[in-house]
Amino acid sequence: MQELKEEIIPNQTLSKDFLDRLNRQFEVAGPSQVLFWGYHTFGTDMVLGTGFGPSGMFLIYRLWELGIKIPIFYLDTHLLFDETYELKDRVENRFDLEITRVTTGLSLEEQAEKYGEKLWETNPNRCCHLRKVLPLRNYLSDKKAWITGLRRSQSEDRSNTQFVEWDPDNKVVKINPLANWTGKEVWNYIRGKGLPYNPLHDEGYPSIGCIPCTQAVDSDVDDERAGRWKGLEKTECGIHLSTQKNGNAAKKNMNGNGQ
Repeated sequence: MQELKEEIIPNQTLSKDFLDRLNRQFEVAGPSQVLFWGYHTFGTDMVLGTGFGPSGMFLIYRLWELGIKIPIFYLDTHLLFDETYELKDRVENRFDLEITRVTTGLSLEEQAEKYGEKLWETNPNRCCHLRKVLPLRNYLSDKKAWITGLRRSQSEDRSNTQFVEWDPDNKVVKINPLANWTGKEVWNYIRGKGLPYNPLHDEGYPSIGCIPCTQAVDSDVDDERAGRWKGLEKTECGIHLSTQKNGNAAKKNMNGNGQ
């Protein structure tokens, strides 16, 4: 594994030039180097967010194996699959973790009363904004860095993902250790290590989110985000839009979100 150059130091200003140099080095450094840099730089003010997908399982395991003890959280929309909640419990038990539940104070009943029934059908962008974007923003308000499982291979919208980015909406540094990994590489790692994963992945769900907005797809579909918001232009819930360089992604995923 290639060592980082000494010029990359934690207290250096995160200017564009600095980030460019840092990202060039991380292209060949590997996920562990990215995680160590983040922890050395931000300590426990760095948190890992996960939806318990394959990338999340990889990152939870690597943090545990490397002895990097930082807060881990997930966004609970009150609409997740039972299998997702069960996986959370399994992960907590296996790695002796306590994963923080981040959620909205708006119940589904209150949402229906204020915005109408099944908002995820009538205005899915607003639903995501209320149940994911705002709770995340509130949780990250006193944090300095946020680790995600974003990868360039996941979709066109994510194809420009960098290892370290500034997230202007949440006002934190966003760290994506698996930016240049493929889905095949992640799955090979998971199976090689015998890591737990959501059993819905074996039932035709390449990507798993909320029940109303996630469907199984044919096995020959080669799209890691297939089955999410099927039949709509929407491709993202909104929590990653501020760091995506593709303007079309923001346009199709933010209309009607109530901002």
